[in-house]
Amino acid sequence: QVQLVESGGGLVQPGGSLRLSCAASGSIFSINVMGWYRQAPGKQRELVATITSGGSTNYADSVKGRFTISGDNAKNTVYLQMNSLKPEDTAVYYCNAGVTSGSDQSGYTYRVYWGQGTLVTVSS
Repeated sequence: QVQLVESGGGLVQPGGSLRLSCAASGSIFSINVMGWYRQAPGKQRELVATITSGGSTNYADSVKGRFTISGDNAKNTVYLQMNSLKPEDTAVYYCNAGVTSGSDQSGYTYRVYWGQGTLVTVSS
């Protein structure tokens, strides 16, 4: 089993910044990709940004130029630096990870895990 623990959410004024962190722990052989998704009230969950173990990144158009995703492979941790925040960025932000678990003896499995979510509120 793998656990994802998020931190860093909170209340910030428009134009402000926040940094989210997500640490993965548990039965991890390797992490293929980590990312952030968000869900605003009354809306579907949407992709914010992803980063592969090789460092390739992908962003939603709505956050390009404002948000930066980064990762620390040694710590199994992903970060989301959010700058120039707007009220429409208000949402619960969820960490996501594609994890390979197992060993040569037991075999390997791949599964996607989700964190519990952290609330980001952008308001004056």
